Amino acid sequence: MKRRVLQIIPSLDRSGAEKQLVLLATGLPRDEFDVHVAALTRGGPWEEDLRRADVPVTVIGKSLRADPRALWRLTTHVRHLKPDLVQTWLFAANAYGRVAARWAGIGKIVASERSVDPWKNGAELALDRWLARSTDRIVVNSSGVRDFYVGKGLPAGKFTIIPNGMPPAPTTEGTRADVCREFGLPNDARLIVSVGRLWPQKRMKDVIWAADILKVARDDFHVLIVGDGPQRARLERFVAQCEIADRVHLLGHRDDVPWILSHCDALWLASGYEGMPNVVMEAMACGVPVVATDIPGCRDLVVPHQTGFLVRVGDCAAFARHTMRILDDPALAQQLGEAARARVADAFSVERMISRYAELYRSLLAG
Repeated sequence: MKRRVLQIIPSLDRSGAEKQLVLLATGLPRDEFDVHVAALTRGGPWEEDLRRADVPVTVIGKSLRADPRALWRLTTHVRHLKPDLVQTWLFAANAYGRVAARWAGIGKIVASERSVDPWKNGAELALDRWLARSTDRIVVNSSGVRDFYVGKGLPAGKFTIIPNGMPPAPTTEGTRADVCREFGLPNDARLIVSVGRLWPQKRMKDVIWAADILKVARDDFHVLIVGDGPQRARLERFVAQCEIADRVHLLGHRDDVPWILSHCDALWLASGYEGMPNVVMEAMACGVPVVATDIPGCRDLVVPHQTGFLVRVGDCAAFARHTMRILDDPALAQQLGEAARARVADAFSVERMISRYAELYRSLLAG
């Protein structure tokens, strides 16, 4: 008999947690699990991927931070659907979804914490601790996320670590020259990419500083910053102040990140905190060397001097120094890229991720 599973997430925007949910929802064995998805606030680009895979999607339409009508609609939906298990993702869905599941009398509840979250205040952490009492398991994607929440008083015994999964890099058309032409760069430009939402966590100012340092040593590189967010105008001003607009290019949101990544020489990730950054996994799957901050999540992915390099948060000079090695030594760059691709395929495949979730669901539903 199929067991019905409802996945609840704030939205279906193209972000890391949403991608993992879609990979899971579309990959779970169909002969065993009947998967449904509820988006708490809005749909998004991933909604079409789910519908193409015949995964039903319901948008609840939460519009306020505290929205009792949305909670009532979600609870009504859960009662009507009668899932055997509810899994929630990210803070808003973890809160609304677990309350709705409890009110609807659902027997098995799984929450998902995807990142170290230093932004949470005392009330939000108190809510996490209270909801954990009636949560069967809390899935995290790295030991760093688990350690953060255990340090905030959540019960250690309820955590299960299931690392993110990453499919093989898609086959992309074109050449590096095509990428350069797209952005008006010289055909022989060395390309460094940094991908992420433009907000404080991602520390994009450090990316710009690192480019400014690298410019002292060489003039053949260009840094492509892909993403958008509330800091865009501030970062554009900072690029102008550093007089490095000829080397740093803010591209905004792009739907062709795999194409860009596959033709770059290195990925920079300067974040102050993460869970398990999908973009690092995507770069590794493309065989692109990674220079990233030495934080939980990145440590689970990047093996220093074997698949890339880790640097202290804020150490812009180290970003430049390690990137110089990559750009100056083609054999080293190839070695790092091949090892990175093999590591993702071996340890972080989508199939392994789905298998771990399926086993968790089976163990909970058998109890």
